[in-house]
Amino acid sequence: MSLLGIEVARGRVKREWIDVNDHMNVAYYLLAFDQAVDALWATFGLTEEYVRTHSSSTIAVESHVTWQREVVENAPYVVTAQILAYDEKRIHQFQRMYHADEGFLAATCEWMNLHFDPGIRRVASWPDEIRARIAEFTDNQGEQPWPEQAGRRMRVKQPIFNGKPEES
Repeated sequence: MSLLGIEVARGRVKREWIDVNDHMNVAYYLLAFDQAVDALWATFGLTEEYVRTHSSSTIAVESHVTWQREVVENAPYVVTAQILAYDEKRIHQFQRMYHADEGFLAATCEWMNLHFDPGIRRVASWPDEIRARIAEFTDNQGEQPWPEQAGRRMRVKQPIFNGKPEES
């Protein structure tokens, strides 16, 4: 199975994640992706212990989920991560959820996260050791294509109604 990105998490769809349509509910995709963010942060050294002892954390400021194919109860999944960009305070990352056995892309999640100092409740620069690990991760991810789903916007191509004012 050929996966894009670097594997950061694995799991199985739990019974309580299933909705009335007998597939994984949208809220639990975000939960699985968020847990994978925590796993990615751990590779950078941003563990719960590090957050408590170094006043260094992250906050999400934007995310965008796309659903590609449904997954059902007990389906195994794998989440990969790809860093699209980062700077002194921000990181733009992209995740893909694949069915771990069948290999199909089930969903994607694009994130913008900021480095955050919980002690002062403000955005702050990455600590040097964390920024170095982010750089190492990006070096190790190799050449990856820009994700087709990244930066998408939602729209109806030929709406019957459009509440957006016309631009002049």
